Amino acid sequence: MKRIAIVTILTVVGLAGACASSPDATNKTANTLATNTTSNTAANVAPKTDEETPATVKAAFPDAQSFTKQHKDLTDAQIASVEKDTSSKVPDKDHHSYLAFSTTGGTRKQLGAATVVKADGKDFVIVYENKDGSPIIKEVRGGEGGGAMPSSFLKQFVGKGHDDDLLLGADIKPNGANEAQAKAITEAVRVDVLTMQALYGSAHKH
Repeated sequence: MKRIAIVTILTVVGLAGACASSPDATNKTANTLATNTTSNTAANVAPKTDEETPATVKAAFPDAQSFTKQHKDLTDAQIASVEKDTSSKVPDKDHHSYLAFSTTGGTRKQLGAATVVKADGKDFVIVYENKDGSPIIKEVRGGEGGGAMPSSFLKQFVGKGHDDDLLLGADIKPNGANEAQAKAITEAVRVDVLTMQALYGSAHKH
């Protein structure tokens, strides 16, 4: 089975804290992605230059005037929780985010955030919105380099979040996509949704 690359875009509006699946996750509340900020940092991480932002990320934010790259480490407890819930491996403990900003009337506003996972030279983009402090999928875009998936498949992710099963064959169907690729993409989305919830979602109990 070929691995598929996923580029994840988050329209984050005040996602704070972490899913209360572990004590370590709950303690992440102070490390948030701000909705509006005049600072070039998030979670005390130094900004990087726009040149480090992938073109696929920039393309997803046509109104962005600047981007900031940050790193956040998943705790061992968070990794164990995500892997238990998804039966898939977390690709990297060091989680990268690309924050998109615009400036209007002297106010710097965060438009969204992006995480990038690459494999097999393919890219996919997931746009999120915030709902009650949790990242919810707003849109999924097809990949580059001949890796685009049918829109009928990608549209199934809209409105899904960390409380959804996101299982191929259940709430997600191949819908014209190659089944092996559809399975790989679905699993990657599940891991990323839970990772983003652990790092940036509001603390709550299921």
